[in-house]
Amino acid sequence: MTTLAPFAPVAPPEPGLTPEEIVARAEALAATLVERQAETERRGFYAEDTHEAFARAGFYRILVPRRYGGYEFGPETFVKVSMALARGCPSTGWMYLFGAAHALVVGTLFDEATQAELFAGGDFICPATVAPAGSARPDGEGGWLLDGTWSYCSGAPYATHFIGHTLVARGEGEPPAPMLFIVPREQFERLDDWGAQLGLKGSGSHSIRIEGGRVPGNHTLGGHLSQMAVTEDLPGRRLHGPEYGGGPLSFMLLELGVLAVGMAKGALDAYEELMRSRTTAFFPIVPRTEDPDFQFRYGEATGMIAAAEAAVLHATQQWQDLCRKDAAAFTREEELRLATISREAVRLAWRAVEGQLFPTAGSSSVRAGERIERVWRDLSTLHSHAGNGVFLSSLANRELAQAHFGTGVR
Repeated sequence: MTTLAPFAPVAPPEPGLTPEEIVARAEALAATLVERQAETERRGFYAEDTHEAFARAGFYRILVPRRYGGYEFGPETFVKVSMALARGCPSTGWMYLFGAAHALVVGTLFDEATQAELFAGGDFICPATVAPAGSARPDGEGGWLLDGTWSYCSGAPYATHFIGHTLVARGEGEPPAPMLFIVPREQFERLDDWGAQLGLKGSGSHSIRIEGGRVPGNHTLGGHLSQMAVTEDLPGRRLHGPEYGGGPLSFMLLELGVLAVGMAKGALDAYEELMRSRTTAFFPIVPRTEDPDFQFRYGEATGMIAAAEAAVLHATQQWQDLCRKDAAAFTREEELRLATISREAVRLAWRAVEGQLFPTAGSSSVRAGERIERVWRDLSTLHSHAGNGVFLSSLANRELAQAHFGTGVR
């Protein structure tokens, strides 16, 4: 009889690194991203040296469990880092967040042996899509053979893994069922099909193609990520603690609010520079900082963005607090309630940019490539994300009410 050796935890590169230090690193790096926004858009993703700087800073290990060489700093630190990066460059923040966020999914849902395998590299960059695509057929050994193309895989250029969904056949007369799978980088090809969109041109949201991919059974989960129930004792909760037992749906949707706030803060930075450097267009000609109307616009936008930031940060704290309770506390209703907070944060950020900053910045400041113009485009494109434009705008409301009143079908 063979006895497996006990798992030996791996120390992260900087064992003494703190959450405060890694957030400060993000803020410092974000300042360098501002002047590289146009370059990032032309390329379609952030530069190799930026990627290397993120790796050195530890950004790709924030949500990786500590026993696998990660920092396990938790959602709040991850949110603050992502928000800072989006403030410096919306595309970079988007690409980073949706590449690094899914360490939380893997650390929550997969079993111990699978996690040890998937996190073996330390840095973990794993875009994920929720729209089922492609096809899967049994390989005869308990795994699957995959073929297909999955679109909008934000984070694909430097990905170490990819999470996707497909539909698999069930019994005769039954509809196919969703299946989640994860594959390593060598199993897929990144297509050169990103950058022609209105906004987020540099977000690395390329398509991923898999041809004849072989996925072992333990790298798959029956069901869809947005429907995973977390009211039972999940692997992550047992292995790492309560923050690896939270709802994937609510955290995915909170991420949209995080990015929207970061983008809006960048627009406010640009507006402040304009107020300090330019004068009014109508008499009396005075610096914009002295004009009551510009003062009003700046104050109005500041309040909206600050309220959106407070909402997202507190919702993240609520998410963590729910994790620390009994697993049964993280109900579908709670997931949807938290998600709707993110929706309102997006709305506040958009109202600040679209209603206050963009119209009064001046036509020369909203030319192609200017910072406020770019944020306007990027926030407009965020609204086309299915999570925000479809799910949060309508489906979430109905499903939340159904969960609360016990009516309808989940």
